[in-house]
Amino acid sequence: MDILKEAATFEKAKMSHMSTSDRVVASREAKRLILAINEVYKRTKDADLMEIMKRLTVKKKKIEKRLLGRPAELV
Repeated sequence: MDILKEAATFEKAKMSHMSTSDRVVASREAKRLILAINEVYKRTKDADLMEIMKRLTVKKKKIEKRLLGRPAELV
């Protein structure tokens, strides 16, 4: 499957020293991959696909956490 190769490449990619626009692109790419794998998972119910989606989701959340920044403290 081509989508699984893309997911593997995305997982291995370094996410350090990225600009904000790079983070936005990476977050959208992660979302696209997760949704594409989910469509296949709905048909096959393969546990390996679920594990791949979980790993991609963790990476996507880390990227988005960095994008949103820390909330301002209320004083």
